[in-house]
Amino acid sequence: MAIGTQNERQRAQADALQRARLAIQNDRPVDAERLAADVLKANSGHLEATKLLGYALLMQGRADEAIDPLEKAARSSRDPEAETQLAIALRQAGDSDRALTWLRRAVKRAPPFPAAFHELGFVLHSLGRSAEAIDVLRQGIAVAPMMTDLAIQLGFVCYAINDRANAGAAFAHALGINPIHPDAIQGLGNVMMDAGDYRQAADLFRRALAANADDTPARIALGNCLLELGDMDGGLACLRAASARGPEFYGRVFRALLQSGHSRFWLRPSDAAKFLKGA
Repeated sequence: MAIGTQNERQRAQADALQRARLAIQNDRPVDAERLAADVLKANSGHLEATKLLGYALLMQGRADEAIDPLEKAARSSRDPEAETQLAIALRQAGDSDRALTWLRRAVKRAPPFPAAFHELGFVLHSLGRSAEAIDVLRQGIAVAPMMTDLAIQLGFVCYAINDRANAGAAFAHALGINPIHPDAIQGLGNVMMDAGDYRQAADLFRRALAANADDTPARIALGNCLLELGDMDGGLACLRAASARGPEFYGRVFRALLQSGHSRFWLRPSDAAKFLKGA
């Protein structure tokens, strides 16, 4: 009887952990937290439950609470995923030094864990160590050339230090993997706009809108390109449509209008708002 009961408990725990994993995959961290916590009540040392609890807390923006279970999981294993998630929690909690320590362990694991390279590059760049970030991201791309986020992150780091050529190459690499990735399109479009190549940039932003008509940043960028190309009606139509999406886009729309070589100028913001509404 005791053996049967033990087996039933093990099956129940395995089922709960499977449901917790599915809850995390389906963006239901509250359910995942409850399921993992239930397993830990019966078995406080369960490594997988500890790790899943940390993931669930981190997904809810509770980085300070996530650190303890994630650190237990990371110290009890050589799991680069747990180490990377711990580093994210530490970074969000303001402890970048410890985050770097764990990430440098994670990127040395075999087989390689590409997300660790992405996070390490992000943290290094945020600390102003862009050259190191670029090296790490290139190492990540070497081991995971089909991971779009690595190429996009490399593009953004290069763009931030005004290395437009390498930024463009990185964004183009990302688009070779995913031709409609919005961040890659925006990044490469920005590089083209900086170079004055508004026609090709406009084609890119049209591609983004064909894939997702609700991509408001792409619509603003297309409007900017059309204004620069002398298509005032088309450009203003794009910017008016973007401003109709909500006040959070007003700043970007106004900047596009003011920065254009065919821009207009208003003394009062209310006059600009009326203009965008077609009044």
